Amino acid sequence: MQKEFEKCVTTILESVGENPNREGLLKTPNRVFKAFQFLTKGYHENIKDVLNDALFESSNNEMVLVRDIEFYSLCEHHLLPFFGRVHVAYIPDKKVVGLSKIPRLVEVFARRLQIQEQLTEQIADALMQNVNAKGVGVVIEARHMCMEMRGVQKVNSTTSTSALRGLFLKNEKTRKEFFELINSPKQVRF
Repeated sequence: MQKEFEKCVTTILESVGENPNREGLLKTPNRVFKAFQFLTKGYHENIKDVLNDALFESSNNEMVLVRDIEFYSLCEHHLLPFFGRVHVAYIPDKKVVGLSKIPRLVEVFARRLQIQEQLTEQIADALMQNVNAKGVGVVIEARHMCMEMRGVQKVNSTTSTSALRGLFLKNEKTRKEFFELINSPKQVRF
C-alpha cells in the first residue's frame, strides 16, 4: 500500500507541473505517506481502549469540564487542515473517566478525515455511550484552511459547533452553566 500511495503523490506532483526527480522532491512521496499515517492514525485506535481502562467509581454528580483542548484534523472534502479548540463536559453517573482520556478521545476522532460537525457529534456520542454519563456537552471552535487558503479566502474566520446530550439537552440550567464556563476568562494561571 505504501508504494501505491507514494506513486499517487508522484502523480500529483507531476500533474501540478513539478518534477518529482528534482532534489527537493525526491523523498516527498515517502514524507507525505508518513505524514498521512500520523494524521489519520485515529482509524486504527479503539475508543473503548482509550476510555474503559480509566473509569473510576465516584460519587461525583456535578459537571466535569476539560476546556481548550487543542486539535488538528483534515477536512474530508479538500484534505486541508482545520484546527482549533474543543471544550468537553460531562455529568458522571457513578463513574468518572481519567481526565487525560478526554483529550485522547478528541485525538482519536480528530485524526481521521473529518468535517467539524461530525467530529463534534462523534466526541459527544462516544463519551455518552462509553462512560454512561448523565449528560455530555461538546463545543468546537475551529479555523478551516479550505476557507482561508482557497475558496472565499476569509482569514481568521472561525466555525463553532456544539453537541448536547442528556442533561445538557434537557436541563436549561446545566446547558447555561456549560456555556458560561467555556466562555468565561481563564482564571487559573501557572
